[in-house]
Amino acid sequence: MNGYLFLMLSIVSEVFATTMLKYSEGFTILGPSIAVAIGYGISFYSLSLCLKTLPLSLAYAVWSGIGTALTVIVGIVLWGDVFNLYSAIGITLIIGGVILLNQGNENNATT
Repeated sequence: MNGYLFLMLSIVSEVFATTMLKYSEGFTILGPSIAVAIGYGISFYSLSLCLKTLPLSLAYAVWSGIGTALTVIVGIVLWGDVFNLYSAIGITLIIGGVILLNQGNENNATT
């Protein structure tokens, strides 16, 4: 399987686990608490598999950046978290940083 597919699976399962973390209410509700463990397990396992073919700096930047952006969206949609100019700028900077890291890795691979 392509490293980027493992990375996307890792991101989706991490966002799922983080969402379940909120629903677990401090690990006091069993179902979401189990889902947290499963989600993070899949996430870290998939992340380890993607690192077989992708550079660590790129994979972790994409994982954390996209995961953060998606978690912000989940918070807005599910819990009415505030989205304002600062949130938009922050997400833009995160995504911009991921793009720059990706470009840096692509340029190093071709030189």
